[in-house]
Amino acid sequence: MIKIILKVSGLLIAVCLLAFIALLGYSTITDEKPSKVEIIPLTGDGKVAIVPDTFKVLIWNVGYCGLGAEMDFFHDGGKTVRASEELSARYRSEIASFLAGMRDSVDFIMLQEVDRASKRSYFIDQMQVIGNELPGFYGAFAWNYKVSFVPVPFRIPYEPYGATNGGLVTFSKYRPLISYRIQYPGGFSWPTSLYMLDRCALEQHFKLSNNREMVLVNTHNTAYDETGEIKREEMQFIRERYSKASSGRKLVLLGGDWNQVPPDFVVNPRQKVAPGYTAQALDASLLPNDFVAIHDTAHTNRALLRPYKAGETFTTLIDYFIASPQLKVLHVKTINMDFRWSDHQPVLLTLSSR
Repeated sequence: MIKIILKVSGLLIAVCLLAFIALLGYSTITDEKPSKVEIIPLTGDGKVAIVPDTFKVLIWNVGYCGLGAEMDFFHDGGKTVRASEELSARYRSEIASFLAGMRDSVDFIMLQEVDRASKRSYFIDQMQVIGNELPGFYGAFAWNYKVSFVPVPFRIPYEPYGATNGGLVTFSKYRPLISYRIQYPGGFSWPTSLYMLDRCALEQHFKLSNNREMVLVNTHNTAYDETGEIKREEMQFIRERYSKASSGRKLVLLGGDWNQVPPDFVVNPRQKVAPGYTAQALDASLLPNDFVAIHDTAHTNRALLRPYKAGETFTTLIDYFIASPQLKVLHVKTINMDFRWSDHQPVLLTLSSR
């Protein structure tokens, strides 16, 4: 009897080991290696080519329309893998409706975590859903999370994260001169890298009314980087690239989810927001030359260990802008939504290029 149990146990271990090796092999073969720079096509029907002297930019990490107030998340210490189809549809509808209400007053909308074909969001093309609510806007998409099969979490009952395809989207009333996907350097080692995001920037160039050029950059920087080494490598790349653009007389505005608080924001370095994620402040020495961080005082992101409870859930500020000195800040405001439809809050910035 003992021999039979040992044989069965050995067979089960061998099958599990072979399945694990097969999974790593499949993931390695299907892992896409992004180019350093890719030209991005446009969608939409915008008509205007020149950006006016004064304009407004909205940034928002929409959490793939799956991380509203009712949600926790397994990767951040919670239990839930994905929102129910009903909840996901409600978050998606509310997010699209809010953005539709902003279309007459905002010139640029820069979104992070927008899914095109992911199991976690029921394979709905969220860019198309939102774009349908923004007539007169051009759209550009840069993928940063394209994995055929994410196997975690391993637990009973087995409910893997599955196929994931999402990224950055920028909608603009003005036709860009060109749009690029810019791959950031650094990243996690194999095999972790197979299932993590390929971090990038969505960079677009626009003609201004004063005949100068503005570089608008949508970014979503690395999150689960406990030592901060990957974040630092990304910021060094950003400093070099956009210092050079600014010295060439281009106006530069970067905005999005930095996954680190602004340099002047007080942070507890021992605060653990999620497993593998440590609250860190952006090193001011890594800002491009003479650039400034622009933000409101209101917090923009909340922890996902449990569903949101005002006054109890940990919140912080990681969504903001970084601008070159030629741009004049007129107003910045975080729009308080009590995290009803996403684990992030949108931020609205009014600028002048004069």
